Amino acid sequence: MQALQDIWNKQSRIIVGLMSGTSVDGIDAAVVRLLQHAPDDIAVTLLAFDTMPFPEGLQNEVIQISTPENSRVDDICRMNFVLGEHFAKAAVRIVQKAGLDLSSVDLIGTHGQTIYHLPDRPEVFGVNTGATLQIGDPSVIAQRTGVVTVGDFRPADIARGGQGAPLVAYVDYLLFRSETVRTGLLNIGGISNITILPTADRPDHVVAFDTGPGNMVIDAAADVLTGNPMDQDGLLARNGVISQELLNGLLAHPYFGEPPPKSTGREIFGRSYADRFVREGHSLNLSTSDMLATATELTVSSVLDSYTRFIEPVKPLDELIISGGGARNGFLMERLSACFDPVRVVTSNDRGMPSDAKEAIAFAVLANQTITARPGNLPGATGADRMVVLGKICIP
Repeated sequence: MQALQDIWNKQSRIIVGLMSGTSVDGIDAAVVRLLQHAPDDIAVTLLAFDTMPFPEGLQNEVIQISTPENSRVDDICRMNFVLGEHFAKAAVRIVQKAGLDLSSVDLIGTHGQTIYHLPDRPEVFGVNTGATLQIGDPSVIAQRTGVVTVGDFRPADIARGGQGAPLVAYVDYLLFRSETVRTGLLNIGGISNITILPTADRPDHVVAFDTGPGNMVIDAAADVLTGNPMDQDGLLARNGVISQELLNGLLAHPYFGEPPPKSTGREIFGRSYADRFVREGHSLNLSTSDMLATATELTVSSVLDSYTRFIEPVKPLDELIISGGGARNGFLMERLSACFDPVRVVTSNDRGMPSDAKEAIAFAVLANQTITARPGNLPGATGADRMVVLGKICIP
């Protein structure tokens, strides 16, 4: 317990944040120096960031165990510890890249790897509850690094009636709120999520939710159609023609019409969804470029629809800040800028935070919230009945 007290007493902390998202393309690792001025007043300096690729074949294994038809409980059990080892290695490597020793690191925050997310609440044996499962056990990370590690952030929110996602909303509030600019933050990973920060300086006014697919359908379609894991910079999509017929069918999915709070993932918009998309594209005699243009427009249209339907009528934006892998897709960024005009569309790089690093930084900040016994969720984002302290603390 002395270790926790020592961390508590510090005003400045060195924290590692670890994140692997729905794209399962590796571990994002960040080291930050966090200065705590007051409970809702922090300053974060990024010391190092990198993405550690998974060993060959591991991505496919994780995707397989994330699919109920193909998963086995013994494989999930084993992978929980295998991923824990890889997250620990990522933490060690990013600390070395920052030129630091592990002994100088106060804390590690790890999101782990989501393999299934069930935000709906059916009755099961007399209980109505959502559920979620992230693997990459934080106990392994703590024991390998010798650093206090916080993980498993989502269950506490679900236990309070929330969806367990999106959790970056409180971090967005802490780091990006403004008294004069109505700001939206759109992270485009496998799934896209948006946070709306009104100018009022109150966390209970923040709204956030998953808008739908981000890179997930684009990447899966590119893999099937070209053998490449992505449409680099949207070059193929740029030369295609959007199929309005196919796009309209995709946008008819009931998820898009559901009001927030809401969250989604591979369970709805994963590989089986992308495979159906490709089959329908072939039936319409679409070229590869046409299908990738349509998949890209699905991301753009679902974000825009969420904005015009749920946000603009009550909280119109001045600026939309893009982060995540989607910020590197030039064609996707052009389409978002055109569709959101006159709202300014920029990347988080333009606001001082590398777009690829944002979510890893977020889990470093959430670990700091946990270790100081402060809440990390926002009911306006997740639907929980109150703010709660998130995560489980593992002491080496």
